[in-house]
Amino acid sequence: MSKQKILIIGAGIAGLRAGQVLVQDSFAVTIVDKGRGVGGRMATRRFADTKADHGAQYFSVKSAIFQEFIDEAVQKQVVKSWKVTDRTHLRYVCPDGMNALPKFMAQGLDVKLTEKIVRIAHGVAFAESGEQYDFDQLIISAPIPQVLQLFEDSDILLEDEEKNILNSIQYDPCWAVMAKLKYSDSTITGGRILANSPVSWIVDNAEKGLTEHPTLTIHASADYSQSHLEENAEKVASELIASVSDMVNVEQIDTYQIHRWRYALASQRASGTFLQLKNYPVYIGGDAFGIGNVEGAFLSGQAIAQAIC
Repeated sequence: MSKQKILIIGAGIAGLRAGQVLVQDSFAVTIVDKGRGVGGRMATRRFADTKADHGAQYFSVKSAIFQEFIDEAVQKQVVKSWKVTDRTHLRYVCPDGMNALPKFMAQGLDVKLTEKIVRIAHGVAFAESGEQYDFDQLIISAPIPQVLQLFEDSDILLEDEEKNILNSIQYDPCWAVMAKLKYSDSTITGGRILANSPVSWIVDNAEKGLTEHPTLTIHASADYSQSHLEENAEKVASELIASVSDMVNVEQIDTYQIHRWRYALASQRASGTFLQLKNYPVYIGGDAFGIGNVEGAFLSGQAIAQAIC
């Protein structure tokens, strides 16, 4: 008897966790992602002999099953605990960059990168490259606006309840600046969460252990990012850097890069851990479901895999 084919669109934490569980249960799993690397917003940028986490900055652990997984990752030195300023409980980071955790999860999985799925029809997913992927069950963990666009292009008709659930999900965008400093005389330790400012977060990645060079990550607030979403990136970077001039002397900056996350954080999520379509062998999950963030994505992938098993 041939193995049931599972196609997973999205190599973020949810897709990778679903893949891990399903492979262990002897399903034939293929994961595709339009990006150049796994992890989605668990992202680390290398530039100018340094590197910086520019997506997720840290994560917490609440559930026993995620704690068990993270304990293994800590033991293998993929993850370490970290104390964030103004937060009581420990958080976790990856000393080699936040994309180290999804890379760890992707070991042993069949992951195909730079592969964008543009249409689904009759158990086949068609990629922009011309490749086709047969499947018996499909898991999608992409941002919901992209999922809805894929369904529209695929003539997939949703039930009213399914439409309501997916349309209720909302995201906040985020502009992220990564700045390598010539030297460091700042007092930014443990990261700083800022309020009533264009900037919501600033951290020195050297303090997290990523690099020997002082290299800042500056995240804009949701309000600032939304109101400046389509503005010139260089203008945005200049404004964000200027807004933290009390902590960072502009003359310290050697070079910088900027990245725009359109779907940085699911600010309004679906209550369930995933959505299974009634009329199609399709499961939708990710950090837009359940408790959200890194742990929510992991639990969503776990729940989808268990439902299929």
